[in-house]
Amino acid sequence: MRVHKFTLTAVAVAASFSLTACQNGEDGAGQSDPSSASSPSSAPAASPSGGSDQGGGKASGATGSGGKGTTAGTGSSGSGKTEKCRTDELTITAVDATIGGDTDGTVAVTLKNRGGRDCSLSAYAGADLKTASGPLSAKRTGEQAGPSVLKAGKSVSFGINYPLNTSGGSGVRITGLVVTPPDETKSVTLAWPGAATLPVTEGGGSPVKVGPIGSAGQGG
Repeated sequence: MRVHKFTLTAVAVAASFSLTACQNGEDGAGQSDPSSASSPSSAPAASPSGGSDQGGGKASGATGSGGKGTTAGTGSSGSGKTEKCRTDELTITAVDATIGGDTDGTVAVTLKNRGGRDCSLSAYAGADLKTASGPLSAKRTGEQAGPSVLKAGKSVSFGINYPLNTSGGSGVRITGLVVTPPDETKSVTLAWPGAATLPVTEGGGSPVKVGPIGSAGQGG
C-alpha cells in the first residue's frame, strides 16, 4: 500500500509540474502578444515623419504661390496695364501746320513709337519755346483727353498754337522747341518750324497754348 501511495503521489506531482509548465507556456505566449501589439504603437511614431513630408509639401506650395506673386509683380502688363512711353522709345518731330488765313500759327508735334512694344500716353506733353528773351512754357488748352495706347510703329500728334506777329515790329525771336513726353522728365530739343517771331506782349501769362495728345490728328 505504501508503494502504491508513493507511486500515485509521484504521478500527481508530475502531473502538477506538467500543468504548471503548460500554464507558464501560455503565460509566455500572452506576454509575447502584448509586445507584438506594441508594434502597431510604432505606427504613430511614423506620423511625425509623414507630417514632415506634408510640411515639405506645404513649403513647396508656398514657393509656388510666391512664384505666381513674382510673375504677377513683374508684369504690370500682366494685369492688363500698358507701360508708359519712354522718351528714348519715341521719335519726335515738329512741322509747321498753320493754315492760311488763321490769326494764330500752329505747329504739329508728332510722336512715333519705335520701341517695339505698345505704350501709353497721358493727356498732355510739355512744350517750351526757346526765345531770345528766355524760355516760354506753353499753357494747356484745358481740353479733356484721357490716356491713349500708342501701338508699336504708330504715331500720334498734338498741336501748339501761338499768336502770329503782325505788329510790324521785330517781336520776340524763337530759337527752338523743347518737347517732354507725358509723364517723362527727359526732353528733346527740336528746331522751331513755325514763324520766326512772337509779338511782344505786355502783362503776365503765356500766349502759347498746347493741346492734348491727338489734338493735331493721328498718323500711321
